[in-house]
Amino acid sequence: MFGLLWPSARPLAARLAARALVPGERMLEIGCGLGLASLAAHRAGADVTASDSHPLAGRFLRANLRLNDLIALPYRHGPWAVNAHVPDGETALSGRFELLFGSDLLYERDDSGRLAGFIGRHAAPRSEVWIVDPNRGNRPPFTRRMAQQGFTLAEERIQGPDYRGRWLVYQRD
Repeated sequence: MFGLLWPSARPLAARLAARALVPGERMLEIGCGLGLASLAAHRAGADVTASDSHPLAGRFLRANLRLNDLIALPYRHGPWAVNAHVPDGETALSGRFELLFGSDLLYERDDSGRLAGFIGRHAAPRSEVWIVDPNRGNRPPFTRRMAQQGFTLAEERIQGPDYRGRWLVYQRD
């Protein structure tokens, strides 16, 4: 199911597929890549939008939707930087979401706080952010930036047969 499975996306997709739907809740996948987590939420009936800044991500997502016999779901170009260029033919991400999620997003140092800023611009006043982190070491500065925006963190270790990392849940009320 869902084509190629990225190890860090598996725990996220599994939780989204098992999660009860919340009426009116809007979801956003950040850095969707192949769109595994978005596909799982979409298949479960969620109102989900996939986003990424890679020029081929939308094409990958549409191919995965076809492979899995799923109807279209919204894809938006979602670079983390403010006022970033949106390629021709792409639609820029806009709006606010109650649940934002992504896997392996903390893969580089983000001294400017672009990711936390992106989340702050797109998270509803009351929202949750789920991130699967493979322990790359960039979690503490990101968590500090999220706290500056009113988010608190709950985390747990993920230790499966093919993936080890942390499940990060940031919540703002």
